[in-house]
Amino acid sequence: MKSIYKYLLWAALVLSVLSAYFYFAGQYAIFGPLLVFFFLALAIGVRGYDNVKGFSFAFIIFAAVALAMNYPNVFVSWGDFQLKSLIVPLLQIIMFGMGTAMSIKDFGAVVKNPKAVFIGLACQFTIMPIIGAILVFLFKFPPEIAAGVILIGSSPSGLASNVMAYIGKANLALSVTLTTVATLLAPFVTPILMKMLGDQLVPIDLWGMMWSITKITILPIVAGLVFNKLFHGKTEWLDKAMPLVSMAGIALIITVITAAGRDNLLAMGALLVLVGLIHNLSGYFLGYWGCRLFKLDEKSCRTIAFEVGMQNAGLASGLATEMGKVATLGLAPAVFGPMMNITGSSLATWWRDKPIKEKDKDVEKKE
Repeated sequence: MKSIYKYLLWAALVLSVLSAYFYFAGQYAIFGPLLVFFFLALAIGVRGYDNVKGFSFAFIIFAAVALAMNYPNVFVSWGDFQLKSLIVPLLQIIMFGMGTAMSIKDFGAVVKNPKAVFIGLACQFTIMPIIGAILVFLFKFPPEIAAGVILIGSSPSGLASNVMAYIGKANLALSVTLTTVATLLAPFVTPILMKMLGDQLVPIDLWGMMWSITKITILPIVAGLVFNKLFHGKTEWLDKAMPLVSMAGIALIITVITAAGRDNLLAMGALLVLVGLIHNLSGYFLGYWGCRLFKLDEKSCRTIAFEVGMQNAGLASGLATEMGKVATLGLAPAVFGPMMNITGSSLATWWRDKPIKEKDKDVEKKE
C-alpha cells in the first residue's frame, strides 16, 4: 500500500514539471487540468506519510481552486440556479455537525481555566482585525476586497484550529472551548468590529449582520446540541459522516467563491496571498508570545496561537454572500482559507516534535 502513495508523489513531481512547461509555453488549456491532477496526486500521496498527511486537505482545496480558476462557469450557475446560494445552507450543515459533536461538558474549560479562555478571546478579537485593517491600509486594496480582509480578521476561529491543536500537542480541550465560545460571541463581536473598521469601506448593516451570523452559526449549533442530547450514542454513522461532509462543504464553498471572483483574483491574487500570509503568521506569532507575556503554560500558548491565527473562512464567506458581494468580499476568505491549513499544518507538525519543557508541565498542572 505504501508504494501507491510513493508512486502518486512521483506522479505529482512529473505533473508539476509538465504544468510549469505548459504554463510558460502559454498553453493554458493543457496547464489547467495538469495543475488540478498535480494537487490531487499530492493530496492522496502525502496521506501515506504521518509527517505530512496533515497537508492532504489543503492540497484538495488547492485542487478545487485550480479547477474553479480554469472552469469558472461550471461553478457559477447551472441553468438558472446560482451555486452561490448553496454557501449559507452548507455552512449551516457544518455548524450543525459541530453542535452534534458538542455537549455542555465542552464549556468546562471556561470554569477550570478562565484566565486562558479570556486571554485567548481577547487576543483573537483584537490582534487579527487590527492587523487586517493595517494591512489593507498599507497595500491600498479596493474597498470591497479590503473589507473582506477585515471581515476574515474579525471572524471567530474555525474548526481547523482544533485539529491543529491536536496535532501540535496543544491543549485540545481549551481549543474546543475557545472555538465554541468565540463562535457564540461572533454575532455580537464581529458586526461591531466590522462597523468600527470596515464601515468606511462598505456599508455595514449592524443588525443585519448579527442576524446573518446567528442563523449561520448559533441556530444550527443549538439544533446540533439538542440533537446530541436526544440521540447521544444512537447515531454513530452521523459522527463519522459529519467530518467528511464538513470537508466537502468547505471545498465546495471555496470553489464557488473562487469561480465567482475569478477575474478579481487574477488581477490581485498574488498580493492577496502575500497579505494573507502576513496576516496568518502574525496571528500565530502574536498569539503565542502574547500568551507568554501573561505567563500561560506552553500548551495553552500553542493553543491560542492556533485560535488567533486560524479564522473561520467559511463564516466570512457566508457573510460575504449574505451581503451580496461574494465576488469581492469573499475573495480574502477564499485565499486565506487554504493558506491557513498549510501554515497551520506546518506549525502543528513542528510543535508535535518539540517537547514540552518540564516547567511548563508544572504550570499546567497548577492551573
